[in-house]
Amino acid sequence: MAAAGARSREGREAGPAAIPAGRGGGGGRAAGGEGGGSGGGPRAGLASGTRFRQPRHAVRGGLAEQPPEGGGGGGGGGGGGQGIFAQNVSNSDWEKKVTEYFKEKLKENNATNWVPSLNDVPVHYLKPNSLVKFRCMVQDMFDPEFYMGVYETVDSNTNARVLHFGKYRDVAECGPQQEIDLNSSQTVTLERQTFYCVPVPGESAWVKEISFLTETIASQARVSPSTSYTPSRHKRSYEEDEDMDLHPSKQKEQHMGSGGNIHGCVEPKRLETEASAGHHAISPNCSPPLDLNFPLPGEKGPACLVKVYENWESFKVNDVLEVFGVLSVDPVLSIVNSEERDSSTLDPMECMDTAEEQRVHSPPASLVPRIHVILAQKLQHINPLLPACLNEEESKTFVSNFMSELSPVRAELLGFLTHALLGDSLAAEYLILHLISTVYARRDVLPLGKFTVNLSGCPRSSAFTEHLYRLIQQLVPASYHLRMSIESMNQSRFIPRKDYTANRLVSGLLQLASNTSLVIDETQLEQGQLDTAGVHNVTALGNLITWQKVEYDFNYHRMEFPCNINVLITSEGRSLLPSDCQVHLQPQIIPPNMEEYMSSLLTAVLPSVLNKFRIYLSLLRLLDYSISEEVTKAVEEDFVEMRKNNPESVTADDLHKMLLVARFLSLSAGQTTLSRERWLRAKQLEALRKARLQQQKCVNGNEL
Repeated sequence: MAAAGARSREGREAGPAAIPAGRGGGGGRAAGGEGGGSGGGPRAGLASGTRFRQPRHAVRGGLAEQPPEGGGGGGGGGGGGQGIFAQNVSNSDWEKKVTEYFKEKLKENNATNWVPSLNDVPVHYLKPNSLVKFRCMVQDMFDPEFYMGVYETVDSNTNARVLHFGKYRDVAECGPQQEIDLNSSQTVTLERQTFYCVPVPGESAWVKEISFLTETIASQARVSPSTSYTPSRHKRSYEEDEDMDLHPSKQKEQHMGSGGNIHGCVEPKRLETEASAGHHAISPNCSPPLDLNFPLPGEKGPACLVKVYENWESFKVNDVLEVFGVLSVDPVLSIVNSEERDSSTLDPMECMDTAEEQRVHSPPASLVPRIHVILAQKLQHINPLLPACLNEEESKTFVSNFMSELSPVRAELLGFLTHALLGDSLAAEYLILHLISTVYARRDVLPLGKFTVNLSGCPRSSAFTEHLYRLIQQLVPASYHLRMSIESMNQSRFIPRKDYTANRLVSGLLQLASNTSLVIDETQLEQGQLDTAGVHNVTALGNLITWQKVEYDFNYHRMEFPCNINVLITSEGRSLLPSDCQVHLQPQIIPPNMEEYMSSLLTAVLPSVLNKFRIYLSLLRLLDYSISEEVTKAVEEDFVEMRKNNPESVTADDLHKMLLVARFLSLSAGQTTLSRERWLRAKQLEALRKARLQQQKCVNGNEL
């Protein structure tokens, strides 16, 4: 077996969303290494001491196991791609034909819905080399790697030579009498980029469920089901399957036909051991379990090595993508990687990899499958109730129809959130504005559109924030509840850091996708001492809120990564963290049982109404907004008048805040331009909010 392509240490231009690539070498876009230095040259070439074993030849970084040339790939991209290649050997545009073919096919009859998704279907249910999709976030970018785009085999009996294409593959298949001619002049070496992708951090359960149901219905509605997998295999989602794996007794009970719930029969210690086994894999050499590097604790789903063949410069770390490509899970990948680690005949350049780097960058395919990308697109959002792209004609019709019934949806949502906030309608108004806020532009270092709300006056004893978060979780596509305590501040890793031994970016809690809702609970914070790590974490939260950026740690320097995270802070008094807007909660009702009260709110809402809330909050974030010259002039005159009447308390910051409130107030009503009416309403809301804070200050003396 031969190590054939290798990762390039070639430096790439570093940008604000880039991480330098290569140790001691030039900068790079992906999470690679420290900047500076001249940068090493590309690492390539075949390893010396090449060994082949018949009938299979594995070439790392090369090709994926496929059916015989042109054979049915079960809906996969390999066999069909080889057929196109065979017909166009002399035509350099054959690769474009493959991409164009799949682009056209995926446009037909909602074809994207019946392509099996790694988010929903466990990988062992999917046929290798079939077409799959994966909704994910780019957690890390590895060094580029070389692969054999075209290679030649020789029949040892007849000396017949056949050209094969190497795209969309990891492992080269040869017949019993065939060998790869490593010295062939026909060999074409090409480059591809590898992204380490994880499920979208904090993705809500309802997003997974609706996506799963949509794809199940689509696959069952097809006239001729794909041979990639059968609809019956789609009956259990990824999490359900994982749950079965973690509860063997539960699986046994179901096979016996029992409908009982046996969760209470599982011993906690055993359950914990089995659960950890579901997220880690032990190699044959008894190396430590492989960390899948999810940013948030308790996340489920697969991590994937996504191989990108074109336009990879357009993607960045933390981008949310939907990729369509060829699934590669060949067990021989694990064998090859294990043998390479044990081999002493590796090329000296190959030995630049540490054992830990090889283990991380070449994990077992059963644990971290490979996807060879045919199509990849950035997602504006991950709400399955909305069209993926709002610019298409069909999507415009959807948006127009929904906007026509926006007013009653807003009224119902306001009532729902008012009950959730214990009868406080003013706080509910501001919560709606917060949930539809987004960074729409940046002026120098200032992010425009961020609207961090500090909800003070929250009851501490009743776990109010916990229950409020559960309601918010049912409304937004992605979220995380950060319980702020001295212990969590001191012990958690908030910012990602570079591990140079493994040449990977180790994730942190703040490595989140755009438009994730981060709910920070300060109500449980008690007096104590923050250590150095705790101080850094609090600073990171402050930078996230103020500048919408996270500084990733590269040991020798830090690099800023812009983000777009909605932060809601709940606290008893004023938060120790900065915020754009403090709203003091004034409960009108005190339920005797907070958990029952909050649960009853969700139970009372019809699923169809809940879905309208979800569409409402996601859609309004994506709308354009403008202010006419006429209204701009009126606002300026109004502000000058306010300054005359009260020069002490009205500042430029107040104008900025009122314009922000007016912006989201207009959008919340479905208006994409500011009207005089909305401006007056924004002033009224701000006056009520400030009066409430002033009243609280008079009561407590130091609330503000």
